[in-house]
Amino acid sequence: MSSNSEDRYIKLEGESLYHLRTCLRILTFLSTVISGKNLKVPSERVPAGIYVSVNLDSNRRWKSAIGVLSSDEAIAWGDTVTLYRSLDASPALSVELWASFELGRMLGNGEVVGKLETSWDMLFDHGDEPFDISFPSVRGVRPSLTLKATVLHNCDNQDSAVLDSIVECEIVQDTDAGHERLATYVTSMTVSHLNDAVNHFQLVLDQCPAGHPHQAAALTNLAWSRLEGYIRNDFQDIDSITSLFCEALALRPQGHPDHPLSIYYLIKALTWRYSKEKFTVVYIQESAELCCKLLPLCTEGTYLRSILAGTDGVDYMKASTFDESAVQARFQQRGTIDDLAESIQHRREALSLCLEGHSERDTYLNNLAMSLTHRFHHQGNSDDLNEAISLYEEALRLCPVGHKYSNSSLNNLGSALYTRFKQHGDVDDIIRSISLQREALTLCLPGNPNRDTTLNNLALALQTRYKELNTSEDLDEAINLYWDSLQLTPHDHPRRHPGLLNLSSALCSRFTQTRENEDIKEAIRLCQESLEALPSLHPNRYFSYMRLKNAYLSRYQVEGNPRRFGFPSRIVTARKWVAVAEQYSHTSALEAYIACFDLLDSHLTTRSSTISRREAATAFRGAQSLPVDAASCAIRCDDLRRATELVERGRGQQWSLASRLRTPLEELKSSSPQLAHRLSEINKCLSDAQSSAGSADRAAADRVAIHYRKLQGQWRAAVAEIRDLKGFSRFLLPPAYQELQAAARHGPVIILNASQFLCSAIIVPTSGEPRHVSFPRITLTHLEKLKSDFAREIRHASFMRPEETRKELQVLLRTVWDEIMLPIVIVLQRDLRVTSGSRIWLCPTATFTSIPLHAAHPFRTKADGRHELCLEDVYICSYTPTLSALIRSRQMMKKRATPSFVAIGQSSPGAGQGEALLTVDSELELVRKLVPATANPTTLSGDDATRVGALDALQHNTWVHLACHGKQDHEQPYHSRFAMKDKPITLLDIMKQDIPQAEFAFLSACHTAVGDEKTPDEVIHLAAGLQFSGFKSVIGTLWVVNDAVAKHVVEAFYKNMVKGLKDGDMMDCTKAAWALNRATNAVKTKVPLEQRMVFIHIGV
Repeated sequence: MSSNSEDRYIKLEGESLYHLRTCLRILTFLSTVISGKNLKVPSERVPAGIYVSVNLDSNRRWKSAIGVLSSDEAIAWGDTVTLYRSLDASPALSVELWASFELGRMLGNGEVVGKLETSWDMLFDHGDEPFDISFPSVRGVRPSLTLKATVLHNCDNQDSAVLDSIVECEIVQDTDAGHERLATYVTSMTVSHLNDAVNHFQLVLDQCPAGHPHQAAALTNLAWSRLEGYIRNDFQDIDSITSLFCEALALRPQGHPDHPLSIYYLIKALTWRYSKEKFTVVYIQESAELCCKLLPLCTEGTYLRSILAGTDGVDYMKASTFDESAVQARFQQRGTIDDLAESIQHRREALSLCLEGHSERDTYLNNLAMSLTHRFHHQGNSDDLNEAISLYEEALRLCPVGHKYSNSSLNNLGSALYTRFKQHGDVDDIIRSISLQREALTLCLPGNPNRDTTLNNLALALQTRYKELNTSEDLDEAINLYWDSLQLTPHDHPRRHPGLLNLSSALCSRFTQTRENEDIKEAIRLCQESLEALPSLHPNRYFSYMRLKNAYLSRYQVEGNPRRFGFPSRIVTARKWVAVAEQYSHTSALEAYIACFDLLDSHLTTRSSTISRREAATAFRGAQSLPVDAASCAIRCDDLRRATELVERGRGQQWSLASRLRTPLEELKSSSPQLAHRLSEINKCLSDAQSSAGSADRAAADRVAIHYRKLQGQWRAAVAEIRDLKGFSRFLLPPAYQELQAAARHGPVIILNASQFLCSAIIVPTSGEPRHVSFPRITLTHLEKLKSDFAREIRHASFMRPEETRKELQVLLRTVWDEIMLPIVIVLQRDLRVTSGSRIWLCPTATFTSIPLHAAHPFRTKADGRHELCLEDVYICSYTPTLSALIRSRQMMKKRATPSFVAIGQSSPGAGQGEALLTVDSELELVRKLVPATANPTTLSGDDATRVGALDALQHNTWVHLACHGKQDHEQPYHSRFAMKDKPITLLDIMKQDIPQAEFAFLSACHTAVGDEKTPDEVIHLAAGLQFSGFKSVIGTLWVVNDAVAKHVVEAFYKNMVKGLKDGDMMDCTKAAWALNRATNAVKTKVPLEQRMVFIHIGV
């Protein structure tokens, strides 16, 4: 091209592109358009747009408008530019591509995409034809421009382009340096480059205070550089990153040109936070909500829109609203299926735009199939699953062997077929699933990060086929594959938890077939490891507990087979189940307790005597705490009805077994006289067998035991027949809450439960649901100390003068009031509206039985000088060993006989039974005088008060007053006794009596209401024995009685019992609790505190 003296002008023209690759064509019209293709940003940051810079010399440059990237990473500019070149100017010029991160006012020049040094002559050489120029490769592709240069002559200088000066200020230099260092960090992973970038961007932000026009851009650049470090684990403070993005977004409200990109950057930060912080739902939910706002703001065909539609399909899609994992998280949070429907809608749109032949069609097929599969799991629509399988099939055809996604496509289709097999049971589906998973495994070579998942999926399919076809080879292979998968899964990886549980399940299955103990031990260990790997409140712990439950159940079902093991070993196994279930707060704990009770009940029924049943119960470690721990477990599960049932069943087990033989059969006789007669005869035979048990002759004892077990078999068969009768389905079963509530017919029953896990109370009201009363400051340790302190202070008080104040005892009773009984009284008065003067029944358990709850007292004075009320000022307190005992006593009240009263006393017991009691005879005389003639009072004392004589008197009288030595036998409570002239009357003697007409007994003896501490039935004591034999109302004692002062309580009691009686009236045993309350209050000045507290009322 010749030169002359004229100035020359160049006009650059271009044309937009229509294909994946960007190409510049020449337009023939006057306006000039520059277009580019393969425009990737080195730092991988999503730009606001791309612009072209032509540097004419060291001082001047021309910049195009910022063009927005299209979905295929191309841009069409609509600029026309006329450039002026003087003849004396340098022939060199440079063409540059820049990424801008602002569509609005730019901060700096942005990030360099490519630079190319060229010349004016090169532009002229193409004449009027279009030509391409290519830039150095960026992320595997070469960006390019297509230009057209037209030489114009005699142009008006006024039409030449407006050129920018290249002189730049410090804020621009720092910004550009930050972009350059960040791009270098992304490609080199050198942390020093990241630190340099952060420092440069921080310097820029420091120069952009509030109100500065570039503050939003400065905030965004600093946040993005830190986010890049966070993604690569070189920066940790994600809180500051999201805060910076939020500040920038606030400065760019809706309508601002950079508002959409600011939303996207914040979404990116929330997405990574979600993936790194153990998938905290709040971040993905916020991300999803932002996505909903962003999508309508993104023009169709733009690069940002393509990200939302899933073109790049990498980390962003994992967090967007339209990605399956995001939808799942938001669905679980909000519970609306619309999220899934929206996901499927957008993925259908994306697939429709990705026609056959598109290089990424397999990705869109898989994405849509995943969303459909997810909706199937939540709605169960088989059409969704079938469509997903069809889509996976097509995706697999597009990913033959050698394709980078072949392995994942095989896995996806195999998993979907596995799901359909679980739904419909078509064996062909599981067979093909295994085949696909095997093929996937062959492609997933050692070292592949997804190999552990592929191993696990194949193992799961094999284990499923084993369950269907019972092929042991499948199960063995599955176990080996699970082991291989676990070895590849790091201990802190989220996939390790389900892997542990899958292997545990497979080992359980094999254990049930082979009975190899090593398998079940390992299965249990794996469940425990999975629990240890998760935080205490992690929701996935539920699955660990369920697998652990299944493992223990498997071992129990195999080892607990009665054909292989006896009851003791099965009970021990069940106790271990209880221990582990409690240790890990597993949902099967209640089931474990019930299994213990069932097994213990079955075990005890094989014993032919009362003594041997107790020995059997005490043989198991921890047996005494089973009822209270079971009740505590139910309380912690907010199941107060079940808690009431369990504590009743456990504590009353010995009494329940004994009372079975005395069950009233009147109702049964009206329905089936034959069955009633048959059961009655069996009961008599069993009772006789029990009486003859315990022989010292081992051979004879064995014969009795064999005979007894045969009778037990007949008894069980008869009871089974009775339960088949209409209305008798619960005959002799442990009572349900509705049945137990009958105990509260005349006033609430308060069960005080003392467990190692929780000490609290359950109030069983007259009607309605039970109420729970917690004792925040009371533990079992506190109760044990309180029990010990009471025992010490009561012994100490016995050496004090009657008039001395029992200060330490008062302190202890104040503690009982403040910490235990006052919270109960508050619920009774405030919630249940139980009025003052009403009757209440206390049913203490474990350590509570050794604490005088009825005597709870604040021992405080109000500001006006009045004394605060104590428990016995507010309510009339009685005790009951069990709720069933109280119910049984009330039922027997229907059988009233002609009243007869006997006062039995023994002041001079036989050898070895205790010292002489000097006041017994005077007490008997006092009682005889106070009892009305209508009771036909008699006295049995001195030489006549023998064991046989006293038992006969008990059998033939409805009212009994017993004044003698009482002794609780702590080693064998059934040997607890009343001292008589020759031999004592034992609790066992009393229990053998059947006195349905008996009404009331006053036990003016020591330790008559102190229970057994070695069995679950700590209510085995003399007073409970009399109640069991037929006495509906009993006055008993908690510790040693001082007979010199006890007579004052006795006198006051009987005076209140006969108070208001007219000639011919009979005493009412249901007044006994009120009479005792009045008596102890009346003798305050005569009887010291510990001797007033010693008496308690039991029964109706």
